[in-house]
Order: sequence, then structure tokens, then C-alpha cells
Amino acid sequence: MKTKLVVAAGIMVMLCAGAGWAEAEAEQPRITVNGEAVVYAQPDKVTVNFGVETWDNSIAIAKKKNNEVMSRAVAAAKKLGVENKEIQTDYLTIEPRYKNDYQKKNFLGYFVSNTMAVTIADPGKLEKLVEKLLEAGIENIGGIDFQVSEYKKYREQAREMALKAAQEKAEKMAAVLNRGIGAAMQISEGYSGWSGWGSRRQAMTQNVAQEVPGGGGEPGTIALGKISIRASVSVTFELK
Repeated sequence: MKTKLVVAAGIMVMLCAGAGWAEAEAEQPRITVNGEAVVYAQPDKVTVNFGVETWDNSIAIAKKKNNEVMSRAVAAAKKLGVENKEIQTDYLTIEPRYKNDYQKKNFLGYFVSNTMAVTIADPGKLEKLVEKLLEAGIENIGGIDFQVSEYKKYREQAREMALKAAQEKAEKMAAVLNRGIGAAMQISEGYSGWSGWGSRRQAMTQNVAQEVPGGGGEPGTIALGKISIRASVSVTFELK
């Protein structure tokens, strides 16, 4: 019986101590802030999607017309340094069309649509590539995707800057109230990614911006711009 009483008493002490620790932790003053940062990086490769649609009453002729245009386009891309592994077929469709599709009346011909994607390692050649594709007979250029090879490195750089921005913000806010901050108690990451290319733009809420130097060609019809790689964090600090 005495043994049971001692065990029960021990459990009660542990419960009380646990409750005390939880209460002490809940009463610990703290401050939670958000930190955001963006790094601007020069794109070092670009993917271009392009295609052409041909038609004829003969399916063989329609395919031949299409192949001729795409062959000229691929040859033009290779002359600018695009490797075979960087040339891929996006999609290919062959279909008969009618003026009245529902009743299949008034046959218009066989339509062949072909779209390809090429990735060029020198974004400075983009304008020349577009020019040569159009000369080859390409009818549409559907998408131009600028990319950064070392995206992970720049993302980590942006995240580090965001953490420093959060710490600086917490220190300044606490100082206004004659307080200081202690150790970080909790860290969570928000949005992290890149927001595209083009003219340099900054969000109103960002804390830090840093530009990564990169080579750029002479200004032309197509401006390469910069890719903005963003990171945001939320940090809770002890408030002293």
C-alpha cells in the first residue's frame, strides 16, 4: 500500500512540474516577425516553344509541308549552337477538318500541327533565334522561358537574407519598447520561388533586395531582364 502511495505521489509531482514548465513557457514574452528577401539573377539559358500548322487535301502532302518547315527551323537552331539533346517535340496532331464538324460535311483538308521546344545556353542569341525561326516558316512562338542554372544557390542566398531581415526587424521593434531579443524559438518558411523575368520589379512588402551580377548583351528588341528569386520566413524570438 505504501508503495502505491509513493508512486501516486511521484506521478502527481511530475504532473505538477510539467504543468509548471508549460505555464512558464506560455508566459515567456516573445515577438514574431516576418522577413522577406529577393535576389535578382541574370538568366543563363532560355527555352523557346515554336510551331507551325500546315494543311492539304492529301495527308501525305500536309505532313511533308510541316516536316519541311520544322526541318528548316531545327537546322537554324543548330547553327546557333543548340544541341540535339536540347531539341524536343512538344506535341504533334493530325486531324481532318470540315466546315460542318458535327455532320462531317464540306471537307477542308488534313491539318498537321507540330510544336517543338529548344533550349539555348546563350540567352544573348534569343533574338537571332526568333528571327531565324520566323524566316524558316514558323508561324507561332508560344512561350519563352528564361531560367537560371544555379537556382538552388540563389534561393538559399535569398532565404539567408530573409532570416537576417527578420532578426533586424525584431531587434528594431523591440528596441523601440526598450526591450531586446533572445534566441529564436520557432522558424517557419513561407513562399520561396522565382517570379519570372522582365523589367525589375519589387514587392512593397519585401525587406531586402540584392542583385547578382551577370553578363548581358547589347540591348535589342528582346530585353532579357532579371529573374527575381524570393524567400520569406516567419521567426519567433524571445523578448527580453
